[in-house]
Amino acid sequence: MEYVDALRNTKDISNIKRYLKKHSERDYVLFVFGINTGLKITEMLPLQVKDVMDSQNEVKNFIEIPQKEGLLGKDVYVNKQVKIALRHYIKELMLNNDDYLFASIKTKQPISRQQAYRIIHDAAIEVGIQGKIGTNSMRKTFGYHAYKRGVAISLLQKYFHHSTRAETLKYLGISKDEVIKTEIDVNL
Repeated sequence: MEYVDALRNTKDISNIKRYLKKHSERDYVLFVFGINTGLKITEMLPLQVKDVMDSQNEVKNFIEIPQKEGLLGKDVYVNKQVKIALRHYIKELMLNNDDYLFASIKTKQPISRQQAYRIIHDAAIEVGIQGKIGTNSMRKTFGYHAYKRGVAISLLQKYFHHSTRAETLKYLGISKDEVIKTEIDVNL
C-alpha cells in the first residue's frame, strides 16, 4: 500500500468538496463522510442507509461499526456536516434502507476500494493538490485536524488502534519539532 498524505490546508478540502459536489453527490458524500469520521475505506463502503438512519428517518448521532479482525467494534460520532450531506443525498436519490450508501450505479453494490481511491486521487489532481492523496488521506485528514483542534493524541491513538503516540504522530505526518497552534473546534 502506498503512503498518502493528510490534507492539511482547509482550502484544499473546500476545493475537493466543491469539485466532487459538482460531479457526483455520492462521491461528495464519500469525501465528507471520510474526513469527518476518520473511518477506514473498508469500514465505509459496506454501510447501508439503515446503518446511518434511525426509525424516525433522521441521521443517527452515532454509527455502530461492527467488530472485525480482532478489533473491538466502535460507535462513530456523526457531526453536523455529515448529517447535512447524508440527509440531502438519501432524500435526493430516494435511497431505501437496504441500499448501500456508496453504491456503483451499474451493480448497486458498494464501489470497490480501487474506485474510491480513483475518486479521491483524481479529485485532488483536478483541483491542483500536490502530494500523494488517496482514500487513507481522508482518515489522516480527520486525525490531523482533530489533533490541531485540541483532541488529545492519546484519544487519536486509541481511535486509530496504534500502539504508541509516536506511531500516531507519524501516521498523521506530524514531526516532534512541528509547532501546531491548537484550535479547539472541529468543524470540517
